[in-house]
Amino acid sequence: MLGQYLQEVRKKAPLIHNITNYVTVNDCANILLACGASPIMADDKNEAAEITAICNGLNINIGTLNERTIDSMLSAGEKAAQLQHPILLDPVGAGASAMRTATAKKILDKLPITVLRGNISEIKILSTGQGIIHGVDANAADRVTEDNLFEYMKIASQLAGKLQTIVAISGEIDIIADKDQAAAVSNGHSLMSKITGSGCMLSALTTAYAAANQQDIFTAVLAAFCSMGIAGEIAANRMTDLDGNASFRNYLIDAVYNMTAEQLDTGAKYQLMVYND
Repeated sequence: MLGQYLQEVRKKAPLIHNITNYVTVNDCANILLACGASPIMADDKNEAAEITAICNGLNINIGTLNERTIDSMLSAGEKAAQLQHPILLDPVGAGASAMRTATAKKILDKLPITVLRGNISEIKILSTGQGIIHGVDANAADRVTEDNLFEYMKIASQLAGKLQTIVAISGEIDIIADKDQAAAVSNGHSLMSKITGSGCMLSALTTAYAAANQQDIFTAVLAAFCSMGIAGEIAANRMTDLDGNASFRNYLIDAVYNMTAEQLDTGAKYQLMVYND
């Protein structure tokens, strides 16, 4: 079932506007090309809205935030909203500084965000105002485990209902939720935390899946998360004793490039919870 969402990305080849973290901008471009989409990057406010107008989706990432890009993010977001394009917000490091937290909240308040994708600590801070992060990484105390999984799934669905968006939390166990349902994804590998940009790449990839599958954004996000996790597993299996995290990064992108619909369908590991109340 999920494989058809990958096929739609390759069939439609959506153009994704990324106003993103300059530490990982090249990785975001390459992961989009690998999955069958196309990237474009424009973060000057004088062209941000114009570039968005020719695209199919908008990926906003606050990882290297500055005052200039805040205006560009809002301008591009307003244009994407007018055109009913999916908008993803990656609130990198929300909670690490007052500026990052306030900016993420401002974007959520002013734009109709389609997908809010972050780690568990970022999502908790935006949801409750409480929490501690380790730089731009999740706090170990917030870790999603089998013991607290269903509690976090419910919290994610409640936040999704409040914000009228899809909440997508990445970690050892991923959670994707809207107000009516949540999925827990167990695909992935620990080496994904050893490279800079795995989360940023996931945000770009997720935006492409959402843009190509607007009839069912929830399942599109689920498919994107599963595909990235499966790619991490494939990349780890290629590692030799002479390989390190740089090789893993390349193998990860290769795995996304070579992924088939059948691999996605058979390799996806997730459980779904539907709420009746």
